[in-house]
Amino acid sequence: MDIRRSTVRPTLSRTIESMRSIVYSSTGTSDVLRLVERAIPEPGPGQVRVRMLVSGVNPTDWKRRVAQTGPSDLAGDVVPNQDGAGVVDALGGGITGLAVGDRVWIYLAQHGSPEGTAQEFTVVDAAKAVPLPDSVSFDVGASLGVPAMTAHRALTVHEDGPARLAPGALVGRMVLVTGGAGAVGHAAIQLAKWAGATVIATVSSEGKGALARAAGADHVIDYTTGDPAAGIRSLAPDGVDIVVDVDIIRNVELVGAVLATRGSVAIYANSGDAATIPMRAFMGLNARLQYVLLYTVGQAELAAAAADVTAAAAAGALEVGEEHGLPLTRFALADTAAAHDAVEGGAVGKVLIDVAS
Repeated sequence: MDIRRSTVRPTLSRTIESMRSIVYSSTGTSDVLRLVERAIPEPGPGQVRVRMLVSGVNPTDWKRRVAQTGPSDLAGDVVPNQDGAGVVDALGGGITGLAVGDRVWIYLAQHGSPEGTAQEFTVVDAAKAVPLPDSVSFDVGASLGVPAMTAHRALTVHEDGPARLAPGALVGRMVLVTGGAGAVGHAAIQLAKWAGATVIATVSSEGKGALARAAGADHVIDYTTGDPAAGIRSLAPDGVDIVVDVDIIRNVELVGAVLATRGSVAIYANSGDAATIPMRAFMGLNARLQYVLLYTVGQAELAAAAADVTAAAAAGALEVGEEHGLPLTRFALADTAAAHDAVEGGAVGKVLIDVAS
């Protein structure tokens, strides 16, 4: 049995004094990543140590490594990757709500710390180690983090709410997810459906359309053919209430043509630095353009997202794998550089690193 994919609670037995870590001490291409042996860290007050089983790779991880979204000058070794899943191995002082042996999923491990999840043990603030329900696999846990929490924020910025997601929270709402086959798009489809919305997804190919449908999208539009705005309007004559957008520079005209009055556009990614906004169209709609970046979203919003995402996962609403619309590509810890290259190269689905040997 592979405990990395299992929902079984593993038994902890540690006699080792060192661990394997992937580190980089200078920014650059994936060649800067190297596998080293390091001492196992001790948690401080308010921290927990987690024995990592699976590490999730996101675009933000390679972008941070090349100093696109992180510092260019490093003071020492940095361990990559924000997300992952594993088992609590030790507690620092003042910890409540977690115990040694608890299964957890981790988010934003590397934010404000050089210690990411691409290593056998990592230390994080206790708030970033979220209890993983026994029914949820470690693969799902490692796939939550940045994608699911970004999707949660994108679905909760509408002026008229809701601020939290739960079954029924989005009943009657039309949600458009651009880039429905990506990791954030996949999570947005799943969360929106769990909350009761009708979901339209745009994709660039028949294969990606199949993935969006597997995730639960009610309607799929191939934006490379025909008139996607007309197609969306035929499904949502009054417009879409919430747009979860992957590329506002390329999608701005489409979004402006299909957004409902008082609709919200949550912008979580982009292909450049400047967009030409059709001011009259958005102003006439009283539209809300909301940028979404987890690093600065706020602690209350992160805590709400973590709680709702965990509830959705426990309900079976955030499953992964090709049959659920998110193919998994796996790498060994020693091959973390190849995992980063896969994500940078646009791998469809989710890239995971099997940390446990």
